[in-house]
Amino acid sequence: MTRGFRPLLRGSTYAGALFAYCGALVSLPLLPFAALPALAWPSAPEGVRIVLTVLVWAGLIGVIGLARTTRRVLIACARRMLGVPLPDPVAESARSTAPGADRLRTPLWLLAHVALGWAGAQSAVLLVCAGLLLPGGWAGAEAGVSVRGWSLRPEHGWQSWAAALGCLLLAAVLCLAVTGALRRLAPRLLGPSSAERLALAAERERALAERNRLAHELHDSIGHTLTAATIQAAVAGEVLGADPEAARAALRSIEESTRAALEDLDYVLGMLREEQTGTAPPRSLADLPELLDRLRHAGAVVEPVLSGDFTRVRGTAARAVYRILQEGLTNALRHGAGGPIRVTVTATPDALRLSVVNRTGPGGDSATTAFPTSGHGLPGLTERVRLLHGEITAGPDGPDHWRLTARLPVRLPA
Repeated sequence: MTRGFRPLLRGSTYAGALFAYCGALVSLPLLPFAALPALAWPSAPEGVRIVLTVLVWAGLIGVIGLARTTRRVLIACARRMLGVPLPDPVAESARSTAPGADRLRTPLWLLAHVALGWAGAQSAVLLVCAGLLLPGGWAGAEAGVSVRGWSLRPEHGWQSWAAALGCLLLAAVLCLAVTGALRRLAPRLLGPSSAERLALAAERERALAERNRLAHELHDSIGHTLTAATIQAAVAGEVLGADPEAARAALRSIEESTRAALEDLDYVLGMLREEQTGTAPPRSLADLPELLDRLRHAGAVVEPVLSGDFTRVRGTAARAVYRILQEGLTNALRHGAGGPIRVTVTATPDALRLSVVNRTGPGGDSATTAFPTSGHGLPGLTERVRLLHGEITAGPDGPDHWRLTARLPVRLPA
């Protein structure tokens, strides 16, 4: 039994009822404008003029509900006063393409809000007044309540107190009913519609895709830089006494590669914070010579074979090719067994083809223990290529070589 009375003791119940009553109060300034048509028709019966005033009043309330600002305010107030978890309205473009019935949900909510507010406020005021006036000791022996010919005048003191308590309890139950009705209506009328949910899902999908892209960018850039810097530091340490010039060249290469990695890191962090950063744009095929030079400074022998017009390869395809080559060369440095690394990139009018071939040691992966990895490199490349509707393969090429190949369908500008 106490569980049934528990909602009547919660402040959120009366906050929701107050929200409804405030909606009724805010609609009052529209009433004089709604009465103008009835005043202009004095010969009409009183009932017709009342109905006309109510209809015009409802129409004015509905028109206000069509404003986007009204929806934002109502959603914020419903979250605060009703405790209903409502998301913010979607972008205007998604709302403008929504069906007409969806755009009418806010006016319907506003009308229901005002109607419940007026009905609840009038009934609650009546019940509270009855609860205060019925006890005979407060207002004399003739105390009672009379509404449109119906009257309540208890003859005995205990009856008046029981009736007063019942009226106050009914007023509390009424607040609970009004709040419950608004809480049930809010998700249906103020929450996202089917079209808005699709727009929100698409927005979340775009955000997730962008985060994945940035994660790939960061993994490829930082992973390559750390691998190259580790090898270059080892080379510098070995030749420091015998060949100081070679050691200085290796250290300069470490400085250049780490600076490039810091630029990439700054770019990615700026994108995550949605800030305009002053760093360099994402890497592309124009940065390929610099990438190959860093590998040569690390002591690797790189044999590039480049054919086609790369100046016409731009945008996502150019960035993807650079990152694929970067990851392939990083894996060759980590897991290769020395020897030349053959890099082939071919640009044709309809596709970009690339491959990275390196020698492997006994067992095919001799350097894995020296350079432990997270295992995200090849899966990340596969996802990147599939998003561009391309093809990628990676695996042994003969008894002592490893080959990474990819094909990206592109349409080069004329």
